[in-house]
Amino acid sequence: MAPRPIDLTLYLVTDTRLCGATGSNGADGVAATVRAAVAGGVTAVQVRDPDAADEEFVRIGRAVAAVLAGTGVPLIVNDRVHLVARIGADGAHVGQGDLDPVAARRILGPDKLLGLSVQTLAHAEAAAALPAGCVDHLGVGPVWWQATKPNAADPGGLSALSAIVRRSPVPCVAIGGIDAERAAHVRATGAAGVAVVSAICGQPDPAAAARRIRDSWAAAGSSSHGAG
Repeated sequence: MAPRPIDLTLYLVTDTRLCGATGSNGADGVAATVRAAVAGGVTAVQVRDPDAADEEFVRIGRAVAAVLAGTGVPLIVNDRVHLVARIGADGAHVGQGDLDPVAARRILGPDKLLGLSVQTLAHAEAAAALPAGCVDHLGVGPVWWQATKPNAADPGGLSALSAIVRRSPVPCVAIGGIDAERAAHVRATGAAGVAVVSAICGQPDPAAAARRIRDSWAAAGSSSHGAG
């Protein structure tokens, strides 16, 4: 079974606290950030809030789903696979310490998107050994040091990202310390896109922040084609 299509070019992972830095709170702040970010070129959105109770998480997720309705931008739920249906999301994303991908796929059914975080080549090898159609894409990182996820693994750098991209049978999106400047370096590895948190969440103008990353990504692609 072929992976379910998703445009990973600019993948926003929300942070409720950062989204509220402009004065909005909870679901309102996240939804406002997502609305602006999509206008700036975000192609996929993952709602993440490890501190929220399930009911609050559902409220945030539904607010984001309402913003994304009709845009064609998919909504992914971080970790809480059991809430995908309640939120009306397009899929889920699980980490190495979360629900097993095979179990997550069983809950989601055949049509929803499923992403998996990997940090090492060994993780990528294990992902490649999963049943066909289980996982649609890998989130690879952190690539650089980052401050939004305190318990994240140490950064692997561009060399680890490149090795994982070459090994993975499904598209990879890089995450961890990525900004507009670094997005160009990520594209050179063959990754399908970049995932960001603080580069958009909490920024004074999320739309402009997203646009800068998209422009950098596009310019890197033009440069590589020109060099050929």
